[in-house]
Amino acid sequence: MRLFSVRFPAVKLRENARFSTICIHAGQVPDPSTGAIITPIYQTSTYVQSALGVHKGYEYARTHNPTRSALEANLAAIENGRAAFGFASGMAATGAVMTLLSSGDHVVATGNIYGGTYRLFERVLRRYELDFTYVDTSQLSEIEGAIRPETRLVFLETPTNPGLWITDLEGACAIAHRRGVPVVVDNTFASPYVQRPIDFGADLVIHSTTKFLNGHSDSVGGAVIAVRDDHVEWLRFVQNAEGAIIGPMDAWLVLRGTKTLPIRMERHNANAMVLAEYLASHPKVAAVFYPGLASHPQHELAKRQMRGFGGLISFRLGTLERARTLLNSVRLLALAESLGGVETLISHPATMTHGSIPAERRQELGITDDLVRVSVGIEDVDDLKDDLAQALDRC
Repeated sequence: MRLFSVRFPAVKLRENARFSTICIHAGQVPDPSTGAIITPIYQTSTYVQSALGVHKGYEYARTHNPTRSALEANLAAIENGRAAFGFASGMAATGAVMTLLSSGDHVVATGNIYGGTYRLFERVLRRYELDFTYVDTSQLSEIEGAIRPETRLVFLETPTNPGLWITDLEGACAIAHRRGVPVVVDNTFASPYVQRPIDFGADLVIHSTTKFLNGHSDSVGGAVIAVRDDHVEWLRFVQNAEGAIIGPMDAWLVLRGTKTLPIRMERHNANAMVLAEYLASHPKVAAVFYPGLASHPQHELAKRQMRGFGGLISFRLGTLERARTLLNSVRLLALAESLGGVETLISHPATMTHGSIPAERRQELGITDDLVRVSVGIEDVDDLKDDLAQALDRC
């Protein structure tokens, strides 16, 4: 673990502090004025200066906030990065990373990418003359073949949303770095508990903190974790210049979430494995996509590079009508977008999270109309199985 110098004083952890300890303590210290063990919510827009140009490190809340600073130090430590930056959403975090590029630059991106990221790339950033090539990054040869002289970024998502493809992070980073191209990894689907891309060579990591980091479906936010000096300097500037910051209340909620991240992820992993095996054995389920199943094409890679296999499962039911029946019949599972909360959510990617992707492109990626995605929560797994069983009986 690396230690960080932040404006809000941080607990000094030992160099060999373990993951669960880092999650609870990094970036935080009892409040110096009251002794409160939890970082306060500094709900303020500005800070009083004792004299002209004399202040306590804080001038204006867009630029700095002690609650946000504590979260950023916490996330940097959790991802084993040098610095972190909190944003208003995962998409705001992705947008900030893309400001590292200039007109005419080229990006190699994971094909089976989140629909919101695809929309940002295709409908917004192409207007600024950025170019994108989408490849199956689970095949390293496709990454190698797509890099061009003007390529300035490799954008990976692993596991992917919703296909759950796995990319060999170490191999992908080695290919990109040989060509002088930095690598950014959207680690939202895994969480830092399951994998830490910087340990495999990634230069930047993106999170929608809305998901597993927060874990309670009551906050929207994003984060970028960086290791290179030039990236840190630019992202600090952009965060202040564009102003798409995470607010103090949301920062506080994510700090609460990271304290329980390890124990929550243990249950997410365990429950998802049980449900994946159940669905794979069910006669009405046509196919199940989960890295923990031996049938998954990157199962062995997932075992090497991940701790557990995550809390997301996708499966096919054969027809749109069967998918609709299942989605309308669940009682405990909540039909809703998003993922990573303590409660189990079920969704229909083709019309929900990936509705912005053209239909023909969805078909190419396997996001068929019969595909269902489950974000497995931490309820009693037998209750989740019972709910799926009664819904499948109606299909």
